[in-house]
Amino acid sequence: MPRHREHATAVDPSTLPYRPCVGIMLINRDGLVWVGNRMMDGGAHELTGAALTWQMPQGGIDEGEEPAVAALRELKEETGTDKARIIGETKDWLTYDLPPHLAGIALRGKYRGQKQKWFAMRFTGTDSDIDIAADDHQEFSEWAWVPLDEVLQLIVPFKRSVYEQLVAEFGPLAVPEA
Repeated sequence: MPRHREHATAVDPSTLPYRPCVGIMLINRDGLVWVGNRMMDGGAHELTGAALTWQMPQGGIDEGEEPAVAALRELKEETGTDKARIIGETKDWLTYDLPPHLAGIALRGKYRGQKQKWFAMRFTGTDSDIDIAADDHQEFSEWAWVPLDEVLQLIVPFKRSVYEQLVAEFGPLAVPEA
């Protein structure tokens, strides 16, 4: 058994901080939202309880980095494109806790979950501008444009409340361009 799992039960999640992150709702000209199927290391699907782990691009904020800058960086790292402009930002930071069986394991065992500042971005490129294998640390195995009302069905349950808040806050922006 890996060492990080051995000490996982000794970790009280309430003593751990939230990892500061950004998330991106990338919206194309047709009002569809970008989602990717997250690549998981062996056994991780069993940890999450999901056969598929679809999500929008998201990632950590580097020390001293502004959230909007981090969002643009993460978009480029995870989707291979920078062809987007920010059209919205969540009013508040959104948080989620990892499920108890992932505390002390996921996020390198250092965080109880994530606090995220989300950005809505309008995609200004074409599908050929997206290259999920462009970064050395590829995050997704596949991607798709989906209607916003289908996003919640694709997300792992422990992140669903964040995505419900995103749908409510950014929903009016996920419309076709005029």
